[in-house]
Amino acid sequence: MTVDTLAAEAPSAVADTPDTTTTFTSPSTSGSSTEPTAEATTEAAKPTAAAPAAEKPKKAPAKKAAGKKAKTIELTLTVTGTADGEWHAELKQGTTYLARDLAVAAAAVSRAAKELHEDLSTPIDEVIEEARSQQAAKVAALEAELEAAKRALADLD
Repeated sequence: MTVDTLAAEAPSAVADTPDTTTTFTSPSTSGSSTEPTAEATTEAAKPTAAAPAAEKPKKAPAKKAAGKKAKTIELTLTVTGTADGEWHAELKQGTTYLARDLAVAAAAVSRAAKELHEDLSTPIDEVIEEARSQQAAKVAALEAELEAAKRALADLD
């Protein structure tokens, strides 16, 4: 005699969960007893034993294998120079400014570029040298103008 002790369940939304409809059979000598036999008990235990095995793959992706890699930090340093020899720097992390419009000496820019890499220092030094020559020309022009102004002042006396 076969007795259904559990109603049929709707299929689970979780794909790893097995259906657990169990049919219990009773021995023919005991009449209408609803106690499960050893065969039914083993069948009922199978889905339970399979459930922890099914959970193990779920736990494996939860481990942070990527956490072992060194976390990279991206900072953007922008150094801007003008023909007059004025240099400014700003530091950005992502879209957030950590420092903005800081006045920086040309010599400090040159030293920093040399410390970082020769490929950086060569073009920066060329720009600084061009600015230096332009400033020297400007100083010479102003000195000539100053001398002319001094002569004009002396003539007025």
